[in-house]
Amino acid sequence: MMSELRKDLISGRWVIIATERSKRPDDFRPRGAVAPAPEAVGFCPFCEGNEGKTPPEVFSLRTAGTAPDSPGWTVRVVPNKFPALTPGPPPPRATQGIFQSMEGRGVHEVVIENPDHALELGDLPVTHIREVLRVFQMRIRAIECDLHYQYVQIFKNKGKEAGASLSHPHSQIVATPIIPKRVKEEIYGADRLFRVFKECAFCRILRDEEAAGTRIIAKNGHFTAFAPYASRFPFEMTVYPKRHSAFFTDVREDELLTLAETLKHVLTRLKETVNDPPFNMVLHQAPNPALSLKGWPDIHLKSHWHLEIIPILTKVAGFEWGTGFYINPIPPETGAQFLRQP
Repeated sequence: MMSELRKDLISGRWVIIATERSKRPDDFRPRGAVAPAPEAVGFCPFCEGNEGKTPPEVFSLRTAGTAPDSPGWTVRVVPNKFPALTPGPPPPRATQGIFQSMEGRGVHEVVIENPDHALELGDLPVTHIREVLRVFQMRIRAIECDLHYQYVQIFKNKGKEAGASLSHPHSQIVATPIIPKRVKEEIYGADRLFRVFKECAFCRILRDEEAAGTRIIAKNGHFTAFAPYASRFPFEMTVYPKRHSAFFTDVREDELLTLAETLKHVLTRLKETVNDPPFNMVLHQAPNPALSLKGWPDIHLKSHWHLEIIPILTKVAGFEWGTGFYINPIPPETGAQFLRQP
């Protein structure tokens, strides 16, 4: 079968589905135990009992009667000890000739997902995953009260190859005083396609994916997980809510539970069928609603929050950096079929 070029509808990004250099999905199956990270068998500042080794917590879910920064928590949020950005007032822009800069103001927090070093997000009970998702919502709302934080990014790096410096299961929150370029590109793409389709482009994608069925991995009453048509990486997944919404903070309580069920299912499938790979999980949503509804008055109609899960199974190299094209050796239809298998 000849390789194929595919275009991502929203971003306009092209990928190469390089079937001629393809691996079989079975090539990614487990071949033995993975050695634990060094801190997994030694000291870990995120483990219960070591609360004094992190910055003071900004939020936690904990047993009634237990004090902050002590054992008894189930989900704990602390400032990143080595933050990319630091809190403060809105930074002014500076210019040096043609160049622009500003102080590195922002928020950088760590969400420690559970006290047990050995339990990854997909290993947790569905009700605990729901609590982690609820904490994401609560921190987004709290951060967005400071209107100079224009965008709040939730992400998870699992494994050293995915960028994690500690193996204790955790996610991160970074709020920036500007809207990131990739987010703007998605907004502009959704705006253009809204004029073409007369509806949300994400809703249209979801409807067409469910009708085709070949890239669907899992679905329930509220969410659908599928391999994107123009997948950049083997076994890449995206999770869409069926109810249209631009903001993750709008997810209802009953939807949080089914989202937790969806996440547990797809992360378990990834772990069991693809050698428990390192991965990045990224939340895409509209910018701070107090600002985005002014800058893009109809953004609530055009934007559609979703999750991306990107296993780290291939390398991004010179061709990708030079052209912006990604080369994916596993067609998304093949990857989705493999992940659907019991």
